[in-house]
Amino acid sequence: MNRRGERGLHVPALVFFLAALLFPGASPLEAQGFGFGDDTEAGAPAESAAPPPQTVKIGGEISARLLAYFNDFGTVDKAKWASLGDIFSGALNFNASGGNIEGHIGLKISGRIIADMAAYKPWYTPPCIDEAYLRAFFGPLVIESGYRKLTWGKADSMGPLDVVNPLDYSDLTGFTDLMAIKIARPMVHLSWDFGANTRLAAVFIPVFQGHKFAANPNDRWYPEQAADISNAALHDFIGLIAGDPTLGPIVSTFLPNLPGEISKIIVLPDIPPTGLQYAQAGLRFTTTIGPADFGAQYYYGNFFRPSYRFDRIPALASSLFASLPGIIAGTYSLSTASSYSPIDYNRYHQLGLDYAQVLYGFNIRAEFAAHITDDLGGDKGWMRNPFLAWSFGFDRDLLWGINANIQCSETIRLLNDKVINNPALDMEADTEPTATRLTVQLAKKFLRDDLELKVTNIWDIENMDLYLIPAISWNIKDLTAELSAGFFTGKAGGELSQYHRNNFIKTALKYSF
Repeated sequence: MNRRGERGLHVPALVFFLAALLFPGASPLEAQGFGFGDDTEAGAPAESAAPPPQTVKIGGEISARLLAYFNDFGTVDKAKWASLGDIFSGALNFNASGGNIEGHIGLKISGRIIADMAAYKPWYTPPCIDEAYLRAFFGPLVIESGYRKLTWGKADSMGPLDVVNPLDYSDLTGFTDLMAIKIARPMVHLSWDFGANTRLAAVFIPVFQGHKFAANPNDRWYPEQAADISNAALHDFIGLIAGDPTLGPIVSTFLPNLPGEISKIIVLPDIPPTGLQYAQAGLRFTTTIGPADFGAQYYYGNFFRPSYRFDRIPALASSLFASLPGIIAGTYSLSTASSYSPIDYNRYHQLGLDYAQVLYGFNIRAEFAAHITDDLGGDKGWMRNPFLAWSFGFDRDLLWGINANIQCSETIRLLNDKVINNPALDMEADTEPTATRLTVQLAKKFLRDDLELKVTNIWDIENMDLYLIPAISWNIKDLTAELSAGFFTGKAGGELSQYHRNNFIKTALKYSF
């Protein structure tokens, strides 16, 4: 933490170094434009022809916002410590092309990002980089390499086939902007066009990272479900050592703070699993037949959400048995026990299909996927059972100019009768075999489409909890003013209602250039 200021000084140097790397021979101020970079996955075919020579574009946005949480103003004492969040944020986007190559760098700028530079870790996307990659064109073959965000599948909102990038759940105030909460990953991405509307794509991601959650239990966005996992692991561990006639008295005498120390090991890991056994890869084929778009894909990787490996708790206790001399002498380091952390990310294979078509005025999108884990018998409690997933959605203009965008998605656990009805023996115990989410967005524009009213409702049906997001935005040329709010409610402990203390209101101004 004492190096925060030192690292902050290196941000301009990083910007110009990356600009020089991707844009040799070009001044970063030669031309201007705006964009996050085009997504070459499945929608429209990539450009096969080489881009115009020596073109450089710079764009971005500058935002100012005030964010207040209703819970902070519940009492006078709370209001004294209320915060209005990071007032300033922004983005810079550099795009250059020449010959048969393109380069893109997208940078995030905010007070929070600069502070996080002190905690930089190479297995994460560098804190100030949103995306950074090179794209080379060789006729119908396109090769990309770098930090990249890809969208697989046809769904508008978190479909089951969109499995390449993890998501950032450390702040849900911008949850409706899917590309903004995606975390770019280092990858190699290849695509080959077979004509105008058919493509085969492949991706390889050598380094794994799960979804990003708030890691500090004191953080307002720290998920209650993560605390439940950590408490269960700690309970199991303490039960083992307390019941042992040899280890229990020694630990209580020589290491009374052990529960607190062990809790640092069994929380969501700060360091994701590494090594080629955690590499991910996939193939995706898309084509158009008549008026309909079709896609098929295979993906092999890790679930982004962690699992509780309670079977590792005895190994963690055994490591203490073997280290009794060090415990007594006070020289034993708990860092040696971190390899027994019960937090893990299950491996899986995915086979998926998708479909999109405009039919009777409805823009229809559908996805289906089968997920195959190593728990083919359904009786490995530390691993997710195989499951099916589907998504169906559409958007259409209704009466009075109201646009409706509706999507329903669901997962269906297989071999549910094999799940052990004991949370200490099976991570899926006491959970529903299905998880169904309905996302409904209604929008209406006024004043030549400059003023927009929008309301988004994300509803988890089994948990009976929801996230309601009303918003109003006004575009004045390059300036956008927005007022929005977010409300969490529903059954306690649900995926959404666990954030019920985080109801907020937000106002923002954004200038795009």
